[in-house]
Amino acid sequence: MTMTPLSLSSLLKNKDSLQKFICYNAFHAQHDIPRYFGNRTPWKKARLWERNFSAVSRSRLAEQPWAKNYAKEATMCTTSVSGQDMTNWLWSIYNETKKQTEALVPVISKNSANPNSIFANNEMSLEDIEIYGFDYDYTLAFYSRHLHTLIFNIARDILIQEHRYPEGLREYEYIPNFVVRGLHYDVQKALLMKIDAFHYIQLGTVYRGLQPVPDKEVIAMYDGCHVPLENMSDFYGKSSHGHTMKQFMDIFSLPEMNLLCSVNDYFLKHNIDYEPVHLYKDVKAAIGDVHVKGIMYRAVEADIENYISYGEQTHAVLKKLYEDGKKMFLITNSPFDFVDRGMNYIVGKDWRDLFDIVIAQADKPGFFNDRRKPFRRVTDKGVLHWDRIHKLEKGNIYKQGNLYEFLRLTGWRGSKVLYFGDHIYSDLADLTLKHGWRTGAIIPELRKEIKIMNTEECVHLMTWLQGLTWLIEHMQVHRDPASQAVVQEWIKERETMRSQTKDIFNGQFGSLFRTYHNPTYFSRRLSRFADIYMASLSCLLNYDFHHTFFPRRTPLQHESPFWPEQTSAGALKMPFIPHRTTTEE
Repeated sequence: MTMTPLSLSSLLKNKDSLQKFICYNAFHAQHDIPRYFGNRTPWKKARLWERNFSAVSRSRLAEQPWAKNYAKEATMCTTSVSGQDMTNWLWSIYNETKKQTEALVPVISKNSANPNSIFANNEMSLEDIEIYGFDYDYTLAFYSRHLHTLIFNIARDILIQEHRYPEGLREYEYIPNFVVRGLHYDVQKALLMKIDAFHYIQLGTVYRGLQPVPDKEVIAMYDGCHVPLENMSDFYGKSSHGHTMKQFMDIFSLPEMNLLCSVNDYFLKHNIDYEPVHLYKDVKAAIGDVHVKGIMYRAVEADIENYISYGEQTHAVLKKLYEDGKKMFLITNSPFDFVDRGMNYIVGKDWRDLFDIVIAQADKPGFFNDRRKPFRRVTDKGVLHWDRIHKLEKGNIYKQGNLYEFLRLTGWRGSKVLYFGDHIYSDLADLTLKHGWRTGAIIPELRKEIKIMNTEECVHLMTWLQGLTWLIEHMQVHRDPASQAVVQEWIKERETMRSQTKDIFNGQFGSLFRTYHNPTYFSRRLSRFADIYMASLSCLLNYDFHHTFFPRRTPLQHESPFWPEQTSAGALKMPFIPHRTTTEE
């Protein structure tokens, strides 16, 4: 289709154009219609862009007094305009909007997010923090992808050797980029999927085995896309007490999801009748054996350089805290000898001198809720002591115990304590909800996602996607057949772009944080249970101990006409953190 080369501003302001395309008497005689973008500086265009096409999708144009009755009047008057005229008018607006948004891409790209930043869900000052606590796995220690392959292979072999699963499963290997964490698994239907913060399934992200399930089939199975609360996973993401969904929240769950999909795929391809519940329990047991029986621990200790990534600057962070006089403690579910070997490699043999309290095999999240388990002292050789614990002393190693006894013995209560962990439920939820500790989530995937967000391809897609959404929202009021045909074309383009933005992050499941425009279920939990979040502890090196983290004021939907849209430091030309060259980049 050949588009009419008319500027949007002239269409909305010029008398002759208005008379040609819409009812002159309904608009121009009553309203002083402003220019759409006009000749603005790039900075002002960027600010206007934020106001017009931000996540809340509210337009400065729509805020003008003349626009209040726009929808009503446009609907009334378009009946007197020919279909071809309306089609040309809408496509002219489309072309001008696209031209203006594309001009903004270089400006927006210059204000990219820093992957080494710390992001706040809740206002928090480091000046108030006296005590720092840490999980071990994926908090102090980061692992290479070789570990996921190891866990997958061992668990697969356990299924074959101990649960008598088919030998043909040995053909399946771990697929590194197949899944993301935070996904839900329907235990009874054997389906892996992504669910948003409102319990809606993201169509296009439902997998049976290694193959996607058609949208129509998903809608038929779930009578729509909504998953009722009673079917969702329990508070800790588990499928228990009648809950049919399991949520995979920790990074160690990536091999488990891979294995579930692989076994399902094998049974489906070979037309083997099976009970999905049994399959889920068997895979869960096999993965559990890899950890509980110590198979993974022994393998990592035997080849530590291959499995532990040294580049996360853990030693520098701990040293900085120690030199500033901060108290530090470690609470991990891993056995002490495994932690000791890893910390010797990452920090050095004197790593225990940095910590005031070390607790291994804590059995989180039970550690935070079960008052019955007492602490037990352990020697470096693993010998258990039988004496009652009256004080948690520096230099000693403890196992089990519970948080209530920990609080009684240390007095470390409330918002002066900041605890870091990678598992939103097991590490952080109880601490913030029941005990008032401040919490920091370690999200290793964040660094990769921010780098993708900063690419020109992603900026271009997201910028135009917001602009196109604005066009659809405001031009849908034209109900004549010609206008609706144009709007339907825009809707199809928008759907294509939404799929493209998903695929940029992960071809099967998209971003960890978004289901199209909505936050994921994972994001919802992250924002509720973590005061701050970051890609790794090394991000702390960018801040001094007097720094206060402020969450951005994101307006509620009803506030958007009165408050500026979400304003970033970059859009205001205010320096936040300069990019640093780090070992992990």
